[in-house]
Formats: sequence, C-alpha cells, structure tokens
Amino acid sequence: MAPIRGLLSSVIVALALASQRSVGKRGLEIETYNPPTSFETFGEGIPVPVDLRRDGSLESKARSFIAGRLASTAPTSNGVPVTSRAARSVPMFAKLTYKGIPFANAVANVAFKGESAVTFGSSFVKPKKIAATTPTVSVESVIPKIEAELNGKYNGHPTTVEYLARPDGTAALTHVIQIQNADENTWYEAFVDAHSGELLSITDFSAEAAYRVLPIQKQDLPEGLELLTNPHGHRRLSPGLALHLHWHDDDHRVPATTLSRTRARPPPLPRSPLPARSSTTPTTPLPLLPPPSTSTPLAPNAFYVINKLHDIAYRYGFTEAAFNFQNDNFGKGGSGNDRVLMSVQDSSGTNNANFATPPDGQSGTCRMYIWTLTTPNRDGSLNNDIIVHEMTHGITNRLTGGGTARCLQTTESRGMGEGWSDALAEWTEQKSADIKDFVLAPYVTNNVKGIRAYPYSTSATTNPLRYSNVRGNTAVHSIGTIWANVLHQVYAALVAQYGWSPAAFTNPSGAEGNIVFAHLFFDSLAIQPCNPTFTTGPCLIWKAFASRGVGVNAANYVDNFDVPAGC
Repeated sequence: MAPIRGLLSSVIVALALASQRSVGKRGLEIETYNPPTSFETFGEGIPVPVDLRRDGSLESKARSFIAGRLASTAPTSNGVPVTSRAARSVPMFAKLTYKGIPFANAVANVAFKGESAVTFGSSFVKPKKIAATTPTVSVESVIPKIEAELNGKYNGHPTTVEYLARPDGTAALTHVIQIQNADENTWYEAFVDAHSGELLSITDFSAEAAYRVLPIQKQDLPEGLELLTNPHGHRRLSPGLALHLHWHDDDHRVPATTLSRTRARPPPLPRSPLPARSSTTPTTPLPLLPPPSTSTPLAPNAFYVINKLHDIAYRYGFTEAAFNFQNDNFGKGGSGNDRVLMSVQDSSGTNNANFATPPDGQSGTCRMYIWTLTTPNRDGSLNNDIIVHEMTHGITNRLTGGGTARCLQTTESRGMGEGWSDALAEWTEQKSADIKDFVLAPYVTNNVKGIRAYPYSTSATTNPLRYSNVRGNTAVHSIGTIWANVLHQVYAALVAQYGWSPAAFTNPSGAEGNIVFAHLFFDSLAIQPCNPTFTTGPCLIWKAFASRGVGVNAANYVDNFDVPAGC
C-alpha cells in the first residue's frame, strides 16, 4: 500500500463503530466498520459565499461548503484532492474519492435553508496508507469464494470498485458484490479486497426482526426475557409455508399485524376470567392504566406470541382453506383480509382478556388487560399462556363448523372451548417428556394456584374433576377446567407411550406423543359436529377419556370407565 499524508476531517467527531457480525449457519465472523462521524448545527445558518449564490447550483454550494468546512479544521493534503458528488436535493450528500474512486464508508452531508447551511455531518477519513488504484485480483475470480462464504449467490447487480476505510487507519481497494439467498432471506453487500481476494466487510441489507420477548415455551415474566432474532424462521419450513412472506411484510399471512393501546371506559367485568368473547367497544376516553414497568416489552411480546402460535397452528392444519386469520390467502382458499387485531393494556377492562371471533373474512380481535391484583399491577401480555388461550378461541371457533364461528354456542360446547384454550396453552409450554402439573396464569394473580380451581394433573388427588362434574354446571370456565384436564390425560398418555419432540413447533411429521396430540387436537376440531359435547370425542383417545369417567357408556352425567373393544 502506498503512503498518504492526509485527507480532510472535521474537529468534532463521534466514536468510530467497529464490530464483528456472525453471518450464516457456520457462524462466519465478519468485520463491520463505520469511521468516526461529526455533526454540527448552525442555528440560522452559515451563508454560502456570494460567488456561489450567483452560480445557483445546489451541487456547487454543497461542494464548496463541505470542502471549506473541512479545510477550516484540518490541513489540506497536496497529494489527495477532496472531491464530491452530490445529489440535487436538500440535504446534499457527498462521497470522499481518491483518484476518482469513491470511499464506501466516508460520507458528508449538508442541509441548506435558503442560501445558508444549517447542518453539517461528515465521516470523511485521513488514511495513513491507501491501496493502489488498480485491482490485481479480478472480481470474477472471487465471486465463487464469496458466494460460499456468505451462503448465497451473486445477484447480477453491477459490481463496483470502491475504497473501504479500515479500523487500523488504512484504506483498502475493494470489489463490491451483492450476494443473496432468497430462501434464507439474506442479502449482503460484500467488500472484497481487490488485491488479496479476502472478504473484509459486509453491509446487511436485510433488517432482521429481533424481539426481546418471552419465548412461547415460557409461561411468564419470571422465566426471563430473551432476544429472539427472526423468530418466524425459515419461510420453507414446511410445504404449506413455501409461498408465505414474513411477519413484517405488507399483505401477509400474519395474524397480529395491528397492535394498539386503547383508551376506553371499562365495562362491567365478567365474573370469571378469560372469557371467549368481548363486549362492544366503548368510546368514552379515560387515561391508560400504567404499565408494570417502562422497560417491559408488552406489545412486542403480544405480537410475537400470537404470530408464533399462528405459524404453529398453520403447520397442523389451521390454513387458509381451514378458515384461518390471514390478510392474504394467496389463492389457497378461505377468505382473506382478516388478520387479528390485538390491543395491549386495553382499558375496557381489568383482570381479564378476551377474543372475539367473527366468521372467516372478518378480523378477530384480541384484548389484553392490566391485572390489578398486585402492587404494582401486572400485564396479561407478559403471561404467554393467556395470549395462547385467547388466540386458541379464534382457532376453535373457526375450525368447528366450517368457519362460521357459530358452532361453539351451547353451554357445554363453550365450556369445551375454554378447555381447548387451556390445553393448547399447556402444550406450547411443555419443555420435555416430564409430565408435570400445569397451573394457568400464576404470574398475573401472584398465586401459585393460578386462575383455575385445580391444576391440570394426572393425579386424581390433585385434580379430582370428572365428567359427572358437568352435571348442572353452567359456568363455562368451570366446565372448561374439566375438559382441559381430560385433554391433559390424553397428552400425558401419548407422551408416555411415544415420547416427546423438541421440534414439534416446526416439524409436524414426527411420531412423538406431543406431535400426535397436536394433530388430534386440530383434526378433531375440524371433524366434530356443531356444538359438540364431551361424549363426541374421537375413539382414538377413549382410554384417556375413560380415565376421567367419559367411557363408552357415559351418559346423564354418570361416570363410566368402559372403553371400546381394542382400545
């Protein structure tokens, strides 16, 4: 590299930003570097020289001001002229060049108000060494190597030759090549040393979706937040998802694309928590209840969980043709334009949550409330099982009865709806084949017993509820607790017999018990009659049903433990 004595720079600078970025499945560590930057504001502005005002060219004004501003704070290099190329707009941007070759990461900008400059920023550099201007390694020879390193393909965009300022104060001559992998949703701009062929740095054009949230397997805030990057995962995890876009694209499949805080008068509260349906939206404005902490990720967690459950349910059959919640159905059946609308810290209620399910083609609405049973208050959006419980109401109401949302209306079937919601919430939070008792929503209540009368358990002592307890019971959540405990027995029996898979969320093709349970869960919803009862459960799981009194001859709320021949 040839020596160079200096380029222009400004006096007021920020820290340079150099970091390592892990790229691709192999964890390739690539340097990213941004030179020190300066930024100044000038109040009413610094007038542009009169001779340049007569010229009238905005580009000339910008060029003159940038060169003059830098020259006033640093010596001028005799060997390296400062030139600029500025867009004909306000503000103006300029690149530092050397012998006609631009610097990729050395930019200046100036904004004008009338004839005066009002702001100025610069990341121009003064390299102590600068590489020769003619490449000794051809771009064609390095493309295959860079494609392999970045796990993608050159996308055909014209390559360029640019200088790259380095953290050690040198300037490298680089080939600039765009590498893409559509399947992995990656798009990099690679800076490859034009003399050695080494990959020096990258620009990542893909904005990764990073959420500091509670992974869906976790129940609530005490289990700890994690930073999840691209939790929507690979777009081709299953054939059914091949044509789908990711959570942040417009007109996509995601359910929870609209989140808000509402300001409304609370209606009278229902007597039991987590109802399946909401009241009409009130309109009288009141101040929002305070969040439990200014640092807790209420909306991001709600957005993440409800989208994640949508993707899981899609893999098990809750697709466009099965009347799911999706803005764009991609011609795969069902009605679109019905993404879920979700409100966090909704002030139309407290100590509650609900989900309103209209027919296919109309958006479902989920409302998450503040819980006032503790000091400070706690938010249901940080209790994952509450979110899953509510979204499951949308799933069960759509799958039962062919998308009409009319077929879970009797007391018993509504109770079963509550039970299915609890059961799927429990399923998402299982972390191993170890079958433990499950308690719903202990965090918001600050109570180890949660919000149900009994934990869900294989122990008849811990949870004594049976089919006969439905007799005369008109409380849908109480009925739901009975049904969810039956489903707990089914889950436990299947996992004990066939094992447990940690990949159940993304791979529905396994034979493990938790995967089989999920298939039975979703499939049975689609094939059951409108307004089902306990005794219309599938024959495949008679043993588990019978263990709680719902045997072959169960009727009139009398326990029966018989099973069909061969069960």
